[in-house]
Amino acid sequence: MIKKSKKNQNTEVYALGHYIRMSAHKARRVIDQIRGRSYEETLMILELMPYRACYPIFKLIYSAAANASHNMGINEADLIISKAEVNESTTMKKLKPQARGRSYLIKRPTCHITIVLQDISLYKEYIKKYIKSYGYG
Repeated sequence: MIKKSKKNQNTEVYALGHYIRMSAHKARRVIDQIRGRSYEETLMILELMPYRACYPIFKLIYSAAANASHNMGINEADLIISKAEVNESTTMKKLKPQARGRSYLIKRPTCHITIVLQDISLYKEYIKKYIKSYGYG
């Protein structure tokens, strides 16, 4: 299940992925590579990484960017990943039959992924005004 909404009316948009069927540890190694990067650079990295966790993270980032462009009119080229976190969720348990009437417990971990995108175009304009007003440029 993927939930989409906006957090801050000015610059931040986020997307949540709940109960994604993979280990939080395996998803974290992908999230650590993309935290703080631009939107376009992140999409290229995720397409080329060989991990299974890349696809659901790619979908979440794409969804958050779609939220930003549709709901708030933000250009996708101005987005960066300001916050990305993975939390453990419930563990799905199944029983597999074994020899002599015994059973073997199979644990399937799940995780929650949160992606927050931030618009940096406002910061760029602020820095340009600051440089002009103090005569640095």
